[in-house]
Parts: sequence; C-alpha cells; structure tokens
Amino acid sequence: MSRKIKFPFIFLLSFLFLFLSVFNNFISNVSAASDYNFIILGKYSKTLNIGDEFLLTAFTSNGKKPSFSSSNSKIASVSSNGKVTAKKAGNASIAVKIKNAEATCRITVNKTVIRLNKKTHSMENGYSFCLRASVSTGHEVTWKSNKKSVASVNEKGVVTAKKPGSATITATADKTSATCKITVLTPKVTLNRTKASCYRGQTITLSVASTSKSRPKWKSSKKSVATVDENGKVTAHKHGTAVITVTVDNVRKTCLLTVKKPKITFQPDTLTLKPGAFFTPSVTVSSGNKPVFSSSNINIADVDENGKIHARQPGKAYIYAKEDGAKASLILTVR
Repeated sequence: MSRKIKFPFIFLLSFLFLFLSVFNNFISNVSAASDYNFIILGKYSKTLNIGDEFLLTAFTSNGKKPSFSSSNSKIASVSSNGKVTAKKAGNASIAVKIKNAEATCRITVNKTVIRLNKKTHSMENGYSFCLRASVSTGHEVTWKSNKKSVASVNEKGVVTAKKPGSATITATADKTSATCKITVLTPKVTLNRTKASCYRGQTITLSVASTSKSRPKWKSSKKSVATVDENGKVTAHKHGTAVITVTVDNVRKTCLLTVKKPKITFQPDTLTLKPGAFFTPSVTVSSGNKPVFSSSNINIADVDENGKIHARQPGKAYIYAKEDGAKASLILTVR
C-alpha cells in the first residue's frame, strides 16, 4: 500500500476512536444525571382575598404527582390536588415536592377592608336610617348593636333609634369589623300652654310638639281636681290647682291648671211671699253650671231643683244655691 493511502486511513481511525470515547463519556454522564429531578410551578407567588381559591399547577420532570403542603394552614390551606384556599390575612408558603426536588409558592392573603357610609350619626328617637357597608372581598356583613335599648339594627343595616343615648353599630365580615357610633338625641319638647284656668266640668286640650316620635305620656298631680287623658285632654272636676305634666323621652313640660271657684248671685237676694205663693228668682253662676238648691226650713218654704220657691207658712227661711264649693243665699219671709 502506498504511503499516500495509509495516512488518511490512520487519521480516520484515530478520529473514530476519539468520537467513540467522547460519546461513551456523554452517555455515562446522562445516566448519572437521571437521579436529579425538578419541578416547574404555574405560580411562584399569589395574592388572595379571604375565601378565594386557586389551583396551583405543577410540572414534574419525572412525571409523578407531587405532594402539596402549607406552612400555615390557618392562613392558606392546600388540598392533595393543589387547590389553595385563603383562610385569614397573613403569609404562607405552599411546598410542592417529589423525590429529590421541591418548589414553593408564596401566598399572601389580604386583610379584609370594610368601609361604612358613615362613621358617626345623630338621630331623633323613633327615626331610622340605613348603614351601608362596602367589603373588599365582596362578602356579606353581619350587623350588631352593643346597646339595643338605644338603637337596634337589622340584617340589612337599618338602624332604628329607641331612646336617647349612645350605641355602637358593628359590621363584621371575615373576622374584620368596622363601627359607626350612633347618638340618639334628647328631644326638644314644647307645650302650648304653661298656665290655664277653667271651671268644674270644663275641658282644655293641651298639645305638645316634639322632635321625637315617641308617644307623649300625660299625668295629673291631683286627679280629684283634674284628670288628663292620653291625648292631653284635661277635664276639671272641682275647684283647686293641679299640675299637668307631659313627658317625652324623660323630657318633662308642665302646665299649672287652676279650677276656679265659681261666683253665685241671687236676684233678688231678699224676698217676701204669701203662704201658697210660688216664685223663681234669677240665679247667676259664673261657671255656667247648674247649682244645687236647698231650703233652710222646708216647713216654711221649699225649693225644687230648678230654683222654684214654694212658700208654705209664715216664717223666715234661707234659700241656698251651691256649686263647687261656692254658696249664695236668698232671705225669704213668708207672711
């Protein structure tokens, strides 16, 4: 064989030997590397609101299903399939594992924010208004009053004033709260009269104006003199004085009522009649009420309920007219 042919042949054999050595070394390295795995996550960090859920996807180099665990399941829990559920505000890490490989996803759970349309509100007793809540998670709120006797609240946030004072209305969602301070105002109360007078049997109607919707309560200090009904109608029963009080939410206003003693006059106030004669004198009573008539001696003269006198036998007698503690007399001579 010529020298020219031998040299290229030797060179080709040398190159082939070197290629086989490198290839064999490569195959050995690939085989050794098969013991090292890796995981690729769909997310490596995620921000959630309380109650939110999301699926954490994971690709594993060995094709096997990974295990999932949470560093704090009270903040964010995770199922065996990678479903993450936000529980409360804070931070947690979700660990995804296979043999010889691990990856983590950082979870941030936002604190729920509640905003109310009012932080303070003043209102008159008996009135209502609606508190509105805006919740960052969109969750429903629950409502509560710390003093239901002052102000109550229903499930829709409608606040109703019950009596003067202060109460705190609390809206709660996801263990987060917001409050509104309610002040139920002391009402302004006015009575149309502070003094009044009348006679027995007469009536006066008192009227009250109030900024509160509470029903007024009426009372008389002396019912034997005058009484008052639930509508403020006062009825006089006898002469004297009584204090009429109206109360609205512990605010009191009074009216001093005087039931006047009437004046009675006879015309004439002296009279002479013959036995058997009849006479009706003129009697005036300032109250307009009918008086009660009587005789001091019915053997000499008597008198009927209308004041008609009947003279019976000679003598002297007094004819009386009485009304509510007042008394007048007529001197009668029969002869």
